[in-house]
Parts: sequence; structure tokens; C-alpha cells
Amino acid sequence: MSTLTTSSPTQTFQYDQKTKESYPLFQLNNSHPINKPRVSYHFNGNVSRYHYGVKHPMKPFRLMLTDHLVSSYGLHKIMDLYETRKATKEELTDFHSKDYIDFLEKVTPENTNKFPRGTLDTFNIGDDCPIFQGLYDYSAYYAGASLDASRKLINGQSDIAINWSGGLHHAKKSQPSGFCYVNDIVLAALNLLRFHPRLLYIDIDLHHGDGVQEAFYTTDRVFTVSFHKYNKELFFPGTGDVDEDGIDRGKHYALNVPLQDGIDDDSYINLFKSIIEPLITSYRPTCIILQCGADSLGHDRLGAFNINIKAHGECARFVKSFGLPMLVVGGGGYTPKNVSRLWTYETGIMNDVLLNNELPHGIPFRENFGPDYSLNPVLDDLYENKNPKKYLEDIRIRCLENIRYLQGAPSVRMDADIIPTRDITGLTQDEEQSIKEWNEEDERFKSMEKDKTRVGEYYD
Repeated sequence: MSTLTTSSPTQTFQYDQKTKESYPLFQLNNSHPINKPRVSYHFNGNVSRYHYGVKHPMKPFRLMLTDHLVSSYGLHKIMDLYETRKATKEELTDFHSKDYIDFLEKVTPENTNKFPRGTLDTFNIGDDCPIFQGLYDYSAYYAGASLDASRKLINGQSDIAINWSGGLHHAKKSQPSGFCYVNDIVLAALNLLRFHPRLLYIDIDLHHGDGVQEAFYTTDRVFTVSFHKYNKELFFPGTGDVDEDGIDRGKHYALNVPLQDGIDDDSYINLFKSIIEPLITSYRPTCIILQCGADSLGHDRLGAFNINIKAHGECARFVKSFGLPMLVVGGGGYTPKNVSRLWTYETGIMNDVLLNNELPHGIPFRENFGPDYSLNPVLDDLYENKNPKKYLEDIRIRCLENIRYLQGAPSVRMDADIIPTRDITGLTQDEEQSIKEWNEEDERFKSMEKDKTRVGEYYD
């Protein structure tokens, strides 16, 4: 069960003891408060307490910073707050394979060495996706929050539902990927598709939203669009080129916008709006999932763009302007102080309020936000912009050509299969035969190795 708290002031003030003056932390950015969307904020404080490891770039601590900053601005007073439960095992297996979820449930740092090496390799365990204490519970918490948010949208209790702990878009059906263990976006989308005929997924993370794209690559019920850095050989996950546009019934229902290092605010915003507006007009989704990965900001630990918080937020504001039900989730972001700034700023956008640029004085861990102590620090000009106008225009034209193929919104069968029953990333017959022959040769060598007298004969 969710617990609910709600309030609706038009602004909140902070008293500055130094100047002996009060100033607003936020004020409504809407002259008609009655039109303010119903926004719900879905969280569970436990999710920020997990730890990937000292040297790992993913820091769930950023979620606690975000919650503190949101509440310090008083935004909790104008939203419905839901403390969410963990997703059940049955809910997780609506998308993920049972074997994989069973593995996540059983594995711990203490018993990892008891699993065969092949099992760990099968489930892609390594430096990016380590085993840490409470891994299963952590995954169930953030997935549970996205599922709770989707239910509030379906029930009409929310117009916009926010879960900053979600957005882990790389996780695959049977293995983790890119710091993501459970794909909460896919789980929430499957839930929304029980009610909504067409769903638009928009991803503005630095990395390609490959896990979500792969899940819905063969259906026209979900249109996936991802803006991301792309380099097939040198940048994770190596997917997301402009020619990846779906297969079978899903042909032309995936759209990728591959970008290079250093893209700036104006270029990003103009490209985003020029693609998203005709896409929404043509596809006519009845609900939108917006993944707001913060690693696309400038100065991110793993980043490569020159995008400021206001520019990132402008993209979120533009999507919101279409007035469709929205699930808003987090994602990447590896400089925690900027992650929390961005998601607080975008929480304000979803609530139609303007936030004071000076951070509240009473926020815990305020020292982390120095030396400027502002909500919108300068985050650009760190990288050379390798996106010439001609390149961006070519990308835009190709994306618009793909959208024209739609010829309007598709009619859908609500009972049609959403997740493909076949492995769309599977090997070809020739590749499978080569691997089979290699394995047979390997087994032959191992059996001969037991008889040391025959090893020399084998090489002769």
C-alpha cells in the first residue's frame, strides 16, 4: 500500500538570517493554478542506501541528495507523495526471465564463489555490474516505484508521475547491463500498455536506451526514441545508430539520434524539438515515458556533452507541453551534486513552478554544492563540439523521413504480443554452428589433457 500526503500552496519562503529578509524558494509559473497538473512523487528512502562499491561510478546516494533538495525547496507540499513498496518477484518476471531473477535473489558477495564461473558470465557479472549487498532488494525497490507510478497514471490519480530512482534502461531480459539490473521502464511500460494503446518512450540520457529499444523492437505499440552519444567501437553500449529503426511490425517504430562529443544547448534543444513535435503529432501516443538521464549534462563524470541544466530541463518542459500523461524517471548521472540539481529543477518544471537559483540554506549536505551554491551552475564548454551543423541537419532529415513512414498513428490490437517471443539479438545459424564446433574442439582438448601422454600427439 502507498501512503499519501498532499498540500497545495502557491509559494514557499525562506528566511535569510544574514540579511533578515524572506525570499521565495519557488512560485507558481502559471497564472491559473487550477490548471496545474496533478503530480505524484514516488520514492522509497531505502533505495539510496545501497552501494555498488567504492570505485564504482554509480552512486545511489544521489537519490537521497535529490529527495533532500526537493523537500528543502518545499516541492513536497504541492505534490502527492507515495512511499513505494518493492516489486514482487511475479512483477519482475513479467519481463525478466525467471532464471535471472532467481539468480539475483540468491547471489550475495559472500556466496559468489559458489556459483560456477559460467553462471556469472551468463549473467554478465563483472566490473560494470558487480554483486553487492542487497542487490535484489535494491532492484525491487526502484522497479516497485516505477510500477506504482504507472498505476497512478492508469487510475487517473496523477497526470505526471515521477520516480527519480528509476530509468535503468540498459537491463536486458536475462542479464544486467550498464549498471542496470532490472529494467523498470519496460515493466512500467507493460503495465501502461494494459490501458494505453500507444506509448512513446523518450530517452535523453547520454547513453543509448538499448534495453528498452530491444524489448519493444518488434511492436508498434511502443515508439522508442533515444538521443545519445554514439560510437560503435568506443562508447557503451555501441548501439543506437540512425539506421536502427525496428523490425517486423515494429519497423519504423524505433528512432535513434546519434550525437558526438560536445553538443551545446541550442543545438540539442533545436534538434530535440524539431524531431519530437512531428513525432508526437504523427504517432499520437496516449502516454509518454520520459527518461531524464543526467549524464548528458556537461561536467558529468562519464559525460561528453556541453549541456546545462536549463537546456536539459527545456526538453522535459517541451514534452510536458503536449499535455499527455507522463511517467518521468531518472537514469544515468555520475556527478551526484549535479544529478540532484537537475532532477530537482525538473521536478519544479513538472509542477509548473519557478525555483530560486540560490539553493536553500537548510539543505543537508549543502557543502557539496559549493562554491556557487546555485541550482544552475555553468556546465558547458568543457568539450569541443564535434557536431557540425551539416551533420545535425542530416540526422534531423533522416529522422523526419522515418517519421513520415508512419503515415499517422497505427491501429493496434490490445491483445497482441508486446515482448517478442524470439531472441531478436540471437546468433545466426552459421555463428551458432561455429560456436558449437569450437566447444566440441575445446571439450576434445580437455579430455586429452587428462592423459598427458597424448597432449604432444594432439599438437603433432
